[in-house]
Amino acid sequence: MVKIRQTGKIKKNSHEFAAWQQQAVIVGIDEVGRGCIAGPVVAAAVILPLNKTNRKLKDSKIMTPEEREEAFQWIAQHCTYGVGVVHHRIIDQRNIYHATLIAMKKALMNLLESSSQRPTTILIDAMPLDLADTHFNDIPVYYFPKGESKSSSIAAASIVAKVTRDAMMGLYDAAIPGYKWADNKGYRTPVHKRAVKTYQHSIIHRMRYLDNLLIEESEAQLSINDTIALEDTLQPAFAKASAGRASS
Repeated sequence: MVKIRQTGKIKKNSHEFAAWQQQAVIVGIDEVGRGCIAGPVVAAAVILPLNKTNRKLKDSKIMTPEEREEAFQWIAQHCTYGVGVVHHRIIDQRNIYHATLIAMKKALMNLLESSSQRPTTILIDAMPLDLADTHFNDIPVYYFPKGESKSSSIAAASIVAKVTRDAMMGLYDAAIPGYKWADNKGYRTPVHKRAVKTYQHSIIHRMRYLDNLLIEESEAQLSINDTIALEDTLQPAFAKASAGRASS
């Protein structure tokens, strides 16, 4: 199979326009949830209709929930898409990088195995997905950073993944109260970190991430304690120096 890492300037939707001129379709893939300390990583794969895009399709991270929902409704009406979900236990077992690739491959397989359309190109935001062990290993895979701003197909995938994952975290919020999942979506917000201190970890926390968080906080507290101890040790010297300055 062919994996191509593109660098430099990429004109927006250049891959889409080239495929559409040949009456062909392409797939865009993106993920949401890599940086969370709880919940799944979710990927989506989207095929846009021939010669059709929408100004609503942009990076999901810069959109309001209302904008994402509006764009998602357009995608659901006009596009074909698949979703892949990888839960926290696999993230802990395999690490987030490999878990993300698994989610992406699941999303792509769910899309292509249920679609009559066979794409000529696969576009991915930043990650080099390997399809050598699939029936689609002859399709070239292009991956490049900031894909949502360079491909409406990738942008659509980011929206589907974000709306899907946010809905899942809303369900978790109702089932596992106290952590404010509907608000923080599993990211490391101050409210989320305080909830972990209060309630300990939940059944959807990524323990690998949580351990790192506790280590960071422990080191931060140790640093504070060391500073206090140092100040206590040096206090007599500070007092003596101050007295010397006063007497002079």
